[in-house]
Amino acid sequence: MASTASHIILHVAVASPLYRLFDYLPPKNLDVTTLIPGMRVEVPFARSKRFGVLVASSNKSDLPLSKLKRALSCHTENIVPAELLDLCRWAADYYHHPLGEVFATALPTLLQRGSSVPASKHSHWVLTELGQQSDTALLSRAPKQRALAEKFLQTPSQGLNRDQLQSCDFDWRAALKGLIDKQWVTPCDNTVSPLAHEASRKIKLNDHQDQAVKQIKQSQQQFQCTLLEGVTGSGKTEVYFEVISSALAQNKQCLLLVPEIGLTPQLSQRLAQRFGQTYQTYHSGLSDGERARTWQAAANGDINIIVGTRSAIFLPLANPGLFIIDEEHDLSYKQQDSFRYHARDIAIRRAQQLNIPIVLGSATPSLESRENASKGRYQWLSLPERGGKAIPPTVGLIDMRRQALNGALSPKLISHMNATLEKGEQVLLFVNRRGYAPALLCHDCGWIAKCHRCNANMTVHQATNSLRCHHCGSQRRLDKHCGDCQSEDLTTVGFGTEQIEDSLKKIFPYQRVIRIDRDTTAKKGSMDELLNKIEEGQGDILVGTQMIAKGHHLPNVTLAAILNADQGLFATDFRALEHLAQLIIQVIGRAGRGEKPGHVFIQTHHPEHPLLQTLISEGYQCFSGKLSEERRNAALPPFSYMALLRAEAVDESSPLNFLNTAKEQAETMLGDNPQQIYLLGPIPAPMTKRAGRFRAQLLIQASSRSSLHALLYPWVRQLDELKLARKVRWSIDVDPMDMN
Repeated sequence: MASTASHIILHVAVASPLYRLFDYLPPKNLDVTTLIPGMRVEVPFARSKRFGVLVASSNKSDLPLSKLKRALSCHTENIVPAELLDLCRWAADYYHHPLGEVFATALPTLLQRGSSVPASKHSHWVLTELGQQSDTALLSRAPKQRALAEKFLQTPSQGLNRDQLQSCDFDWRAALKGLIDKQWVTPCDNTVSPLAHEASRKIKLNDHQDQAVKQIKQSQQQFQCTLLEGVTGSGKTEVYFEVISSALAQNKQCLLLVPEIGLTPQLSQRLAQRFGQTYQTYHSGLSDGERARTWQAAANGDINIIVGTRSAIFLPLANPGLFIIDEEHDLSYKQQDSFRYHARDIAIRRAQQLNIPIVLGSATPSLESRENASKGRYQWLSLPERGGKAIPPTVGLIDMRRQALNGALSPKLISHMNATLEKGEQVLLFVNRRGYAPALLCHDCGWIAKCHRCNANMTVHQATNSLRCHHCGSQRRLDKHCGDCQSEDLTTVGFGTEQIEDSLKKIFPYQRVIRIDRDTTAKKGSMDELLNKIEEGQGDILVGTQMIAKGHHLPNVTLAAILNADQGLFATDFRALEHLAQLIIQVIGRAGRGEKPGHVFIQTHHPEHPLLQTLISEGYQCFSGKLSEERRNAALPPFSYMALLRAEAVDESSPLNFLNTAKEQAETMLGDNPQQIYLLGPIPAPMTKRAGRFRAQLLIQASSRSSLHALLYPWVRQLDELKLARKVRWSIDVDPMDMN
């Protein structure tokens, strides 16, 4: 007999800025014994209908039953499992964010809307026996089919998955249908046992790799956080693959996080070679249907390996066995708006809850991870040598002072580039600015083209004859006259990837230049396509932003250069030096990864700077040790704990007024016992105006994490009650990684 539904209250998390659950009566004629925390519930909300997540049910509510609305429906499929429900509740508490919005981040869009997961589509195809024996020359009148057939023939036994096919620069769907109609290609199940592929794909580990694998395997049945610090090119990925193999042998699922979508194609290719088609990817570049299907497959245990970006940490797992966070130091793991979580830290918490091992890999560990490892909280393993016959590249500084530059290139760098290109080797140039130039200047009066919505210069994009703001996205046609004196004598200031590309084509007219930045990789699959061209030797000089500096294995690149290393040397953010050093080491790691020796040059106007000197002469580990000591002396993270209260509004005064009132409220809560909590500010944000809104911030710093959260928990939940809260948009950022 079903329980009486009228006495049961549903406590539902609905995506809203309110720090509370919403109470509803169950739908009519519902058997309340079927209620399960984590199920999706459709409810009336304000003047619309929303889907939320059932967090709990009870017979109590703060409101009288007569004022409670009745839920419209309860969905028993795609329930958020208890373990993930607990993780989301912990994350909401730790980051002081509304639980409903945490679920909105964790769930795929289709499930947020109450939709069902669309029917599964084929995601893997292989050559048939007929296809393997056929001559592609027979497809001369169908060039796209021929190109696709030749792509299949490169991996005849493994086939191709959807991610690999999307790298084609033509309509692969039509070509694939043609090959299927000819019975050359057929769809197949992608749950082939990975162990069948492994024996022929293994690479012999060196002693350091072998020792690291043994140490990690010792904790396979329990929680253990391991910091795997390996110099660039040391073979961290092979260590990952070995411990993944061990977990798969026990029928466990493995989650591998990478910082950016651009790193997934190359890693996916290596996974396919090693394990067959047993993995799936999960990132924002997928369609809503693809993300929902991966969510369901992970929850059902149908996939054993998932490669994803930060949101993948919220995937439900039927039989979790191992988490790996590659490039754990990378800022991309920190969400910078709305629910401001750090995927690495949530992964560690989740691994602890699941009692499974987690590996943090990096050539340049964050100071937070380094400190945890030095205190024994993490197991600290090292890979001090490059794999195979590769040796570390030589590194030199080029003093840019009083140099006659050709574009942004010094004579010394051009000379070394010529020598490298004559040997048939590749050159990589790193510049951390896309576009043609970061500013447009009037030569007569000094006017600079500004964004009308931000306190920022507009970036010149010559290819599209436009000015763009890289902060708010606004753009306009390139100005022809000065905004002040109407002069037509306008000139660009500084340089970006687009201008470097133009300069290179003039200096090296017979060399092929490939540019990799957000503009050239906007099309789906374009990053994979460009990397394939580089690997196939179709590019001689590579110029790019951080996208080319992270994780890619380019064995024919023997010369790399950082064209302007000075941008982060004198920044106001206390983390800037750490981030700059990590970036420099990553770029250095792109050179000489094969058997040919590598060379790296860093162009700078400050060659005597101690950071650069320490990095070159003593390496990142010594540098991070010195920087860590400076942070300790200054009581900065990781030796203190921070939160940043931000506020923004269309008028300039409201954010500061709100933050001053919030500060007074916090001081009242602290009373005569501040517990070494400091409220610093409020002050205007470094970029005071952004996207048409004025911004300000209040920094909260504490000597212990517990005292920080003891203040934040009641304080943040009362901020909406302030009258001034109605005039601003505010947010709290716990453990901020960007002080802007």
